[in-house]
Amino acid sequence: MADSDIETSSNHNSNSNTSRSTASTTSVHVTALDGIVSANSLFTVAVFVGISFDQPRNLSLTDRSECNAGLDVERDLVLFEVISFAFFLFSSLVAQGIKLSINLLNSKETDEVFKANINSDVLRFGVVGAAGGCILGCVFLLLSIVDVIQLRLGLLSCGNALTIHTVLALVVLVSSALSVYIFTVFYSFRK
Repeated sequence: MADSDIETSSNHNSNSNTSRSTASTTSVHVTALDGIVSANSLFTVAVFVGISFDQPRNLSLTDRSECNAGLDVERDLVLFEVISFAFFLFSSLVAQGIKLSINLLNSKETDEVFKANINSDVLRFGVVGAAGGCILGCVFLLLSIVDVIQLRLGLLSCGNALTIHTVLALVVLVSSALSVYIFTVFYSFRK
């Protein structure tokens, strides 16, 4: 009888340790998903405002008419903004869906707000999907901003120093930030 009591007690202790680990892990995932949704909301608003306040042509600040961007750059701008908007919306909806499933699983236990028994593979796939949508949204937003720069400062192919330096600064800063973000997402799932 004493052996079975010890076995039950050790099983109970391992279950409570697993429960604590699941609770803290789920809490971290919910916080990460909140961050994704918040960032995507800001980007989505920025893209939507950019699409809404699209201005007419010939607002270029360049003196050379051959350096003015054409209709192809304007079309690309709208295309990249719409694709960016779609990726940010996708990412936000995936993150909100995961948060909703965690909250629904938690509704049975009102004492433990961040405790949920959720398949870790599904959780990882969802978080990576939400992060991937955010990354792709940033890439297309970057491309649309490059088109805005070309519309305002002249085509990159003309070799205008201001256009090249502006695009270079934008690409270096955004790609550096995206590299850090991608590294941290993949690093967090290796642990």
